[in-house]
Amino acid sequence: MKNSLINKINTHTAKVGIIGLGYVGLPLVIRFAEESFTVTGFDIDKKKVDKLNDQKSYILHIPDEKIKALVNTGKFKATIDYSLLRDMDAVLICVPTPLDEKKEPDMKYVKATSQEIKRNLNKGQLIILESTTYPGTTREILLPLLKSSGFTPGEDIFLAYSPEREDPGNPHFSTKTIPKVIGGLTPHCTETASALYQTIIDKVVPVSSPEVAEFSKLLENIFRSVNIALVNELKILSDRLDVDIWEVIDAASTKPFGFMRFTPGPGLGGHCIPIDPYYLSWKAREHDFSAHFIELAGEVNTSMPEYVITKLSDALNKKGKCLSRSQILVLGLAYKKDTDDVRESPALEIIRLLKDKQAKVFYNDPYIPQTHKMRKYDFDLRSSNLNEDFLKKMDAVVIVTDHSSYDYEWIVQHANCVLDTRNATKEVKTNRHKIIKA
Repeated sequence: MKNSLINKINTHTAKVGIIGLGYVGLPLVIRFAEESFTVTGFDIDKKKVDKLNDQKSYILHIPDEKIKALVNTGKFKATIDYSLLRDMDAVLICVPTPLDEKKEPDMKYVKATSQEIKRNLNKGQLIILESTTYPGTTREILLPLLKSSGFTPGEDIFLAYSPEREDPGNPHFSTKTIPKVIGGLTPHCTETASALYQTIIDKVVPVSSPEVAEFSKLLENIFRSVNIALVNELKILSDRLDVDIWEVIDAASTKPFGFMRFTPGPGLGGHCIPIDPYYLSWKAREHDFSAHFIELAGEVNTSMPEYVITKLSDALNKKGKCLSRSQILVLGLAYKKDTDDVRESPALEIIRLLKDKQAKVFYNDPYIPQTHKMRKYDFDLRSSNLNEDFLKKMDAVVIVTDHSSYDYEWIVQHANCVLDTRNATKEVKTNRHKIIKA
């Protein structure tokens, strides 16, 4: 079985199915199709599926031309028909793994997808989970389901975990150039999964088990979460000491060893860093272990939108205004600059807090024309046009996302007050009295 499947992979005749066509799944679709594999994309969202089959993209950094090229070659199609999984040689799972209201892992998408795979499982298939999750997920959720079909992993079918490492909008790294960690359930599983990824990615990194691969992804993001929490906490302290934390970071960054630059902000965003640490702290509690660093970092980072609101309220008070009934422009809705990705964006929580304070809230984001209904938020807002008159009407502008396209000099010139959470106005030379760092 293994040799037959690896031969199909090496000759690029293996049929690849990718479940979940978002920021992780769609780039993988493109890479496999670019290497002449026949790829089928699966998703429960019919609007996404129809859009892709109409040769259109819904992700900013993936242009329509790329989707058009894939569809026209006949190497790619999208579908909501999960029965087609039975025709696939390799199936990659790229579904969301959110937190529930208790900040515990919500595995409903992984479980539902696993059930679909079980219903359509065939001998000789390779199944790989890419969704970020806690150590043990592959073995505890996927393995029992697949074994119940009567197949033996490592012999009849192959099961592995390989964490996604997508960074939307990053011009320096792509799906092809980011090394891929792979942990199979057995050595044969690792060998087969490695063979698949070697056809589309420059470097693969095999590890001894799915648990190592699962843990490695969490370590990557917890490392960032803890260090971001540290600089966020130091930002609040530096504010009380009347010291510019950004100047402090610039100075510390001149050390050529033993220091890594992290920068503060209005809170964490994206699907990984705000969520992944809680997966490990939840798993730790199962083993009677309290992950203090992880949980404290989460508390600091999730409190940052509240800090932004406090700074804004203080700034308005000094002008003789209260936050209630003030007109506030949130500049940037995406969680990171120059993307259209709003997943877990701190801007959303800041808007919610502003609305709770009865402020009149507007936003502008050149990449997000309007908000859509999300799990936690449903604002029904449209991006406002930036012009002199509009800026002058705003009591304050809060820079949440530092998009490169913004003319910060011009914005500060016409705004009454600018609360800068990203140090975006660092190079602004005039009207600096209007700027407040947060």
